[in-house]
Amino acid sequence: MAVYTEISDEELDTLLDQYALGQALSCKGIAEGVENSNYLLHTEAGYFILTLYEKRVRAADLPFFLGLMEHLAAGGFMSPKPIAAKDGNTLKEVAGRPAAIIEFLDGRSVRRATPLHCALLGQTLAQLHTVGSNFQLKRANTLSLSSWRPLYESCLTDNHSGLDAQIFSGIDEEIKYLESHWPTNLPSGVIHADLFPDNIFFLNDQVSGVIDYYFACNDFFAYDLAICLNAWCFETDDSFNITKARKLLNGYREVRAFSQKELEFLPLLCRGAAIRFMLTRLYDWLNQIEGALVKPKDPLEYFKKLQFHQAVTTVAAYGLD
Repeated sequence: MAVYTEISDEELDTLLDQYALGQALSCKGIAEGVENSNYLLHTEAGYFILTLYEKRVRAADLPFFLGLMEHLAAGGFMSPKPIAAKDGNTLKEVAGRPAAIIEFLDGRSVRRATPLHCALLGQTLAQLHTVGSNFQLKRANTLSLSSWRPLYESCLTDNHSGLDAQIFSGIDEEIKYLESHWPTNLPSGVIHADLFPDNIFFLNDQVSGVIDYYFACNDFFAYDLAICLNAWCFETDDSFNITKARKLLNGYREVRAFSQKELEFLPLLCRGAAIRFMLTRLYDWLNQIEGALVKPKDPLEYFKKLQFHQAVTTVAAYGLD
């Protein structure tokens, strides 16, 4: 979450006139994340999240994202629900941007995940995959294998903005390897594709909510696991925490069993997930938006994670037999 587009009092009042939420009491920007402009909105009806969708999010994808949140919530999953306006629509426009008002969920994200958090994450991810399995809309993963080479080539400029040159070396060969070894026909369905610690809330040692579905798509379930292994199971010194990984994977398979093929390809999928986030971070680092209330994340972090997974030969490295 972040703030790229400012919203005036007049624009906010005009927007709220379309809802049965009463008048605005406060509206404060949230300076986290990288994709959209987000505000904590307090009205006479309570607290909500107001999201303005920036240019990186395609307007054509918004029915998928908002519909998925509604579908998951209706299925008992801990997803916030988009709020319908008086005309029944959940998608509006404000400050020249498509916008939605989303239900506010109690709880908070964790800065330092424990093995317990990882176990709960695994269970929750499997629940998302299960509840989302009969969602009717489809969306391809626009940041999967076919996008990585064009994204990498767009980063090949003279402006390295202080990045160590090592982050560029070997990426081409890694993408070639992934292109020739990427699996097909793994179990698939709706995945979150961005379930980092700031996108899941905990309350009283339980998961209270999962947010930010704006990378959600149809892809391999095991790829979603790979994204979570990278996001949750490395420490600040870049070491891999096998205990957290074991808890995450065992928590997942308590709800949904792995296939043997999924386990076989998990190390490769972790490499792909590392490349995906390294490249988008690299692009954002080299193309910073002036005035945005957010600092681009370090792509080198994911280069180091990639190096770890390149040395993995079996899932035993992730704590499984």
